[in-house]
Amino acid sequence: MIKNLEKLVENGGRKFGKMRRNALEILDAVLEKMNGYNLVKSSVKVRNGIMEIKGRKINLLSYKRIFVVGFGKASASMAKAMEEMLDVDGGMVISTEDIELKSIKNVKGSHPLPDEKNREASLRLMEMVKNADKDDLVIVLISGGGSSLLCMPMVSLEAMREVSEELMKKGCNIEELNIVRKHLSHVKGGRLAAMTDARMVAVIISDIIGNPVDLISSGPTAEDSSTFQDAMKVLDKYGIKNEEVRNVIEKGIKGEIEETPSKLKNVENFVIGDINMACRFAVEMAMERGYNARIVSTAISGEAREMGLNLARYAIFHPRGNIVFIGGGETTVTVGGNGRGGRNQEMVLGSLEEIDGEVVVFLSCGTDGIDGNSPAAGAIADGESYSKARKMGIDINAYMNNNDSYGFFERMGDAIFTGYTGTNVMDIQIIIKK
Repeated sequence: MIKNLEKLVENGGRKFGKMRRNALEILDAVLEKMNGYNLVKSSVKVRNGIMEIKGRKINLLSYKRIFVVGFGKASASMAKAMEEMLDVDGGMVISTEDIELKSIKNVKGSHPLPDEKNREASLRLMEMVKNADKDDLVIVLISGGGSSLLCMPMVSLEAMREVSEELMKKGCNIEELNIVRKHLSHVKGGRLAAMTDARMVAVIISDIIGNPVDLISSGPTAEDSSTFQDAMKVLDKYGIKNEEVRNVIEKGIKGEIEETPSKLKNVENFVIGDINMACRFAVEMAMERGYNARIVSTAISGEAREMGLNLARYAIFHPRGNIVFIGGGETTVTVGGNGRGGRNQEMVLGSLEEIDGEVVVFLSCGTDGIDGNSPAAGAIADGESYSKARKMGIDINAYMNNNDSYGFFERMGDAIFTGYTGTNVMDIQIIIKK
């Protein structure tokens, strides 16, 4: 999946080329393993009219019709696997992928900010769900990015985009962002499941630490414990002044808009892929290559540049050699500049001075293939990257201060390009120390 793998290896020279290749090939194997198609194929089994998901058996013959709907970056890949296993009476997914499906319509939407096409597709998806009755089964395929792709806001699309973008730029974490999204939506926070009497089964790839189904894609099929009051606290915390948005939240607090459902009886949610699975597989791949390997954490969060520095220090001061450290999670970037980049590239940039002169390779990549507002998925660096940049006359601090991590790694030739990967289980770090 890594389009420029050979170039990235070449940039490491004789000293770091092999280490870079190992890190990149481990990443490539993880992205393939975690692809939505492969996850569904390995987690969902259909035989003699029985569908089994994580030990739960569902008799498909007891339903009059079967519909498949979905939303998220991996939803089209997931749908491709599902339609190979099932006879589907209708279906539609809203994704970021150019995948041709046979019985399920794939609408390519906008991400990370929704546009009118997303809204129109969401309306058609809602109608399909509403038209299913109590004798029908609706299979819902959910993955990261669904919050933007499934979009039917109670405010204007412009207000929804503005507030989402402002919250992200101010370093709002995904949990806080999705609490706001749920309370501005006709479909999120369990509202999608609540609009039908049909039996609903949600198959989920998680992009949030801890796999909270009420937050993944803002929880359209999950009971919701958050409130309009919680959403207002997030708006206040980050100084969000948008009048249209605040008016809706205030109406909800007053009881003029119904709260998100705290109980749902018609739905079961199954998480089939997450960062824990990705990191465990990365360890297996590292050990196959003869390394010692360990997972540092699968819940890495905080400011990206600071975590890059901390992870680099952890690796350097660890007493063992010939070792691969695997990390996973989702950091944040507080944007103060106007450059291009994302949390993965900023994390690697933050590690450069610390790994300078060490026999270390540091890689961080978004498993969805897109890092922030850049076309790259992440970046890779080694113990010579810092000194190489200085010899080229590059002011690393200037790039950091401008949040232009992509500009830096593009110039260095160390940005990782994959394109959309058909999955999204947050970010993964692979650090190799000789």
